Amino acid sequence: MLPVAEAEALILQAVQPLGTEWVELGSAQGRILSQTLCSPQDFPAQPTSSMDGYGVRFADVQQGIPCDLQVSETIPAGRAPATELQPGQAVRLYTGSVLPVGADTVVMQEYTQRLSEAQVRILKEPQQGEFVRPQGSFAQQGDPLLERGQRLEGAELAVLAALRQAVVPVFRQPRVAILSTGDELVPIQQVPGPGQIVDSNQYGLAALVQTAGGIPVKLGIVPDHPQVLRETMQQALGAADVVISSGGVSVGDFDYVEQLLEDLGGAIFIRSVAIKPGKPLTVARFSNLHGPDKLYFGLPGNPVSALVTFWRFLHPALRKIGGSLPPYLEVISATSLKDLHADGKREHYLWGRLHLKSDQAQFQPANSHNSGNLMNLTGCNGLAVLPIGTTQIPAGSPVQVLRLP
Repeated sequence: MLPVAEAEALILQAVQPLGTEWVELGSAQGRILSQTLCSPQDFPAQPTSSMDGYGVRFADVQQGIPCDLQVSETIPAGRAPATELQPGQAVRLYTGSVLPVGADTVVMQEYTQRLSEAQVRILKEPQQGEFVRPQGSFAQQGDPLLERGQRLEGAELAVLAALRQAVVPVFRQPRVAILSTGDELVPIQQVPGPGQIVDSNQYGLAALVQTAGGIPVKLGIVPDHPQVLRETMQQALGAADVVISSGGVSVGDFDYVEQLLEDLGGAIFIRSVAIKPGKPLTVARFSNLHGPDKLYFGLPGNPVSALVTFWRFLHPALRKIGGSLPPYLEVISATSLKDLHADGKREHYLWGRLHLKSDQAQFQPANSHNSGNLMNLTGCNGLAVLPIGTTQIPAGSPVQVLRLP
C-alpha cells in the first residue's frame, strides 16, 4: 500500500492542464484563466472627480477663504471638457467627471455656495489634489490585472468587462466519464430487490466532478461481465479525459477492473493506498499521442469510500487538469469536540462538521463512521485526518481537518 501523500504526488505528477479555449465573457463564470491579462490602457484614462463639486486650481483657493470663482462650464460624467481652466475659474463637476487641464483639486459641493449661474463661493480650503482620481491611479497600461490560473467570479468578470474583453482565454474543462460496476446495482427508477442497492455513486461523483471544475459524462451501471465492462471502459476512454469507475477493484471473483485496464494498454501505477476508507484505489495511465495522457481511477464501490477517495485524490487532480493553481486542498487546524478513534494502521479520515469561528475552528464528528453508512455523511464539510500510528485524539485536542470543497 502506498502512503497517502505519495499516492497524491504520483497522481498530480501524472496530470497537466488540457490547453486553452476561448469563451464569451457571459459564459466565463467559474472558469480558470489560462493567460495573464494586462491592462490595455490607464485606468482612469484621464483625471476624474470622485465627488460632486467644483474643480479648481489649488493656487486660487490658497489665497484666502472664502473666495469667489467664475464658473466656466459644467462637465457631466461622460463628456469631455470644452476648455482649459484659467486662473480665477472653477468648473461644475459630478462623480466621474473628467477634470479639464488646469484643474488639480475638487471642492465638495457641501463646502460651496452658488452665488449665480456664473459664480461660486468656496467656503472651505481643500487639500491639494483632494477628491481627484489621477490618470492611471487604478492601473497603468501594461500592468498585469488578472493572473493565469485565477478563477473568474463576479469581480474578475467586472474587470474583464471594463477591459472590453468580450471573449476570454480559459483552460479547457476536463470531461470525466463515470460508470458504476456491479450486478447488485439498480437505477433510481427501480425498486431494489433482495441484495440489490440503488446506484448512488453515479450522482454523488457527478456532483463532485462539477464542483472540481469538470464536466461529468454519466455512463450508468455496468454489470459484472468482462466483455461488457471492457467495451464500456473503451467507450469511456474515447469520450473523456478522465474515467472514474466505482466497484470492481478489490480481490473478489467478480473484480475485473485491474485486469481489463492492463488488457486495454493502461499502465497501473497505484493499486492500493494506506487510507481508511478507500484502500482499494486503482489508478492507470493511458498514453495519448495527440494530447495529455488520460487517467483511469478505479474507486471502491462502497459509497462513503468512493466519496472520500474522490475528495482526497481526484478533486486535486481535476483542479490541476482544469488549470487551477495550488494548493488544491485546504487543511485547517481545529479542536475536536469529541474523542476520535482509529486503528492506527492506515491514515484515517473521519467525516463531520467543521465550525469556523473568529478565534478557532471546531470539529464535530459524525455519530458513526461506517463506510457503508451514506446517510450520516449529509451536511458534513470536513474530514478529520488521523495519521498512521495514531489511535486516538481526545476531545479538546487539536486535529487537522481537510475542508471539503
